[in-house]
Amino acid sequence: QVQLEESGGGLVQAGDSLRLSCAASGRTFSSLIMGWFRQAPGKEREFVAAINWNGERTYYADSMKGRFTISRDNAKRTMVLEMNNLEVADTAAYYCAASTEPWIPGVVARPDYFDSWGQGTQVTVSS
Repeated sequence: QVQLEESGGGLVQAGDSLRLSCAASGRTFSSLIMGWFRQAPGKEREFVAAINWNGERTYYADSMKGRFTISRDNAKRTMVLEMNNLEVADTAAYYCAASTEPWIPGVVARPDYFDSWGQGTQVTVSS
C-alpha cells in the first residue's frame, strides 16, 4: 500500500499558473504508475494526466494537453502537475493516484486502474 498526499492547491485568477505536488510514502515509488484526476462539484471524477514509472511516458486528457505538464522525481518520491493558463473550468479538487498495474495508454485514464488515492487539494480559478 502507498500513502499519497497532495499539496499546492489554492485560489488563482484565470490565466495564472499553479504547481501541484504529490508526496508518496510506503511502497517503492519508482514501481508505481502515477496519475492526476480532478472532480468538480456535481461532476464525475475526471482524468487529467498519468506518468509511467521512469517518466518517459505520459498521457494527458485532450483538454489538458499543452497547458498541463506531469512529471516525477523518484529520488524525492514526488509527482508534480504544472498547470498553466488556468481557466475557470479547471476549478476542482485534484487527486493524486497510484497504480501497480502495467502501463497501458488509454487504460491509465480510468479511475479503476488506480488503487491508491490521496485526499485531494482544491484548486479554484476565478474570472
